[in-house]
Amino acid sequence: MATAKAHAKWTGTLKEGAGSMSGASGHLNAPFTFATRFEGAAGGTNPEELIGAAQAGCFSMFLAAQLTNAGHPPTSIETSATVHLGAGPTITKIELQTVAVVPGVSAEVFNEKVDFSKKNCPVSKALASVPELTFSATLQ
Repeated sequence: MATAKAHAKWTGTLKEGAGSMSGASGHLNAPFTFATRFEGAAGGTNPEELIGAAQAGCFSMFLAAQLTNAGHPPTSIETSATVHLGAGPTITKIELQTVAVVPGVSAEVFNEKVDFSKKNCPVSKALASVPELTFSATLQ
């Protein structure tokens, strides 16, 4: 199986410092600061945004595999993630919203594959300690 590598560097104090996160593939190179993480400032990303992107991507891909294996290859699966950072700080909640176009699939089969994917995509498994994970999936 594949191995993924990433790197982060932080320079300075918590509030005045700055950092960057990058992936070994060269497709991710993003700055981050205290303000981009905790105050919603523009000009950078934060670890929670990357976690949301990772879970949205993993869930979409895993659901596509489940639907394809059931004989219903999707035309598209689009998932948005909202990651809530609470006191501590700790990730308190992740909300995923998915819209899928899957010709010929019944609502029953679709919902079965969504439920299976929620529990079994690798990133969802890795994030099992998050107190609240919500999923909303719509079949178009």
